[in-house]
Amino acid sequence: MPDRPLAVDVFFATYSEDPELVRLGLQDARKLTYPHPINLQVHVLDDGKRPAMEAVAREEGANYITRSDNIGFKAGNLRNAMASTSGDFILICDADMRPFPTFLEETLGYFRDPKVAWVQTPQWFYDVPPGVPLPAALGKWLGGVGRGLGRAFEGIFGPVQIGQDPFANDPQLFFDVILRRRNWANASFCCGAGSIHRREAVMEAALRQWSDQVAAAAGRNERAARQLTGEEAISDSISDVMRWQSALEEEFQPYKFHVSEDIYTSIVLHSDRERGWKSVLHPVVQAKMLSPNDLLSWTIQRFKYAGGTLDILAHDNPLLRRGLTLPQKLMYGSTFYSYLAPLWNIVFLFSPIVFLFSGVAPVAGYSLDFFVHIAPFLLFNELSQLVAMWGNSNSKGRAWYLAMFPLNLQALWAVVRGRKISFPVTPKDRQIGFYPRLVRWQMALVALTTAGLLWGWMSFTLGREGYTLGAMIANTLWGTSNALSMIPMIRAAFWQPDPVYEAPIVEGPLAAQ
Repeated sequence: MPDRPLAVDVFFATYSEDPELVRLGLQDARKLTYPHPINLQVHVLDDGKRPAMEAVAREEGANYITRSDNIGFKAGNLRNAMASTSGDFILICDADMRPFPTFLEETLGYFRDPKVAWVQTPQWFYDVPPGVPLPAALGKWLGGVGRGLGRAFEGIFGPVQIGQDPFANDPQLFFDVILRRRNWANASFCCGAGSIHRREAVMEAALRQWSDQVAAAAGRNERAARQLTGEEAISDSISDVMRWQSALEEEFQPYKFHVSEDIYTSIVLHSDRERGWKSVLHPVVQAKMLSPNDLLSWTIQRFKYAGGTLDILAHDNPLLRRGLTLPQKLMYGSTFYSYLAPLWNIVFLFSPIVFLFSGVAPVAGYSLDFFVHIAPFLLFNELSQLVAMWGNSNSKGRAWYLAMFPLNLQALWAVVRGRKISFPVTPKDRQIGFYPRLVRWQMALVALTTAGLLWGWMSFTLGREGYTLGAMIANTLWGTSNALSMIPMIRAAFWQPDPVYEAPIVEGPLAAQ
């Protein structure tokens, strides 16, 4: 490190968010502490070019940065700010992010290793509805009997909150289990907000990528010139001019102009084998932010995640990218694999429905031997997940994973058609209303499954061919489980917040357990 105080730039990227919301983050950024001398600069990166936002930045002692265009959206906004700042490290904050005072104390130490390029911290949503305790919820409908039943149930199974986090926003499972366990493979990727980057790494990777693009473009131009002129070789002077022209035409992009610029930048840095850049998922929450609190906002956000990730798979597949190690390719591959899930989820969701209406079984037979073999497999599969995710519940995430099949199919189809995935900003204010249109396919699946169960059991009673008892039991359990998995997302489309609930303003850091 240079013989001077470290310099850290804090970037708050904003476009249309309420300036007063950004003000809260700016005030928290001023409280960042570090046990050694440090040069801390806070910057507002406003792509909305709003006088009100500029006024808030000035009032809070932050530097206000804007630009004449919005090319590249958030990635372009970050690139523009990097051109006018010079900090050794860059802390990236979304407009609604509120960093804890200890953020730098908890993360800068990793950079003692000169190969660490960035550190990602878990994201924590402080406005997730807390829900209602089960005894109170049952008491509302059944009085004292309901409260007694609720207490008895909690005495056996532990506390239960009804209506807690109706949109499955809790990110603890992702950060504590999935991303944290990629540290061993140096494959934990950046998730944007709540991450701190070494400027040198970002700029060097961008220069390397730009150089490769210039060389590739110059090569294409030379081949085209040889075909046009019929010459076997191009003179050095003309070749130099072509390279210079290519250098002028290629964009220098410290952050890739992409809807998923965070994971794209991660792939670029991880694939630089010459420098061997490392990433770290720090396991302790160091910032809080707002969650999508209605199904419309949630859908916009998740479509960007799915579409952006699949677009990378289609156009710059990391599995084929030179520089990544085999463990890194496996880790990135598992991420892309998860977004291909609708292809087999469709089969999984509709197979029992097909059987219940037609009697055509999805497997050859439902004999006692079949159940003897499949029951231990399902049991040990659940036990392995319980051990692997100890302390985290996967039931809600699994249900939403199945229920998202229309959204993920839409994202996959958009990428297959070559449609550009746009950069809509996830709304920070709750959108008022109900959204049955967003769950029409989920409601259709529940209706079809219910009708299929009635038809199937009637057919079994009448002794129709194919409707054996084993097949009916297996497909009834299967179909019912699928239908129940749709319910949380359907309920979220009609969810309204409790008017007496206000999101808590939590001031202290919260450790991810």
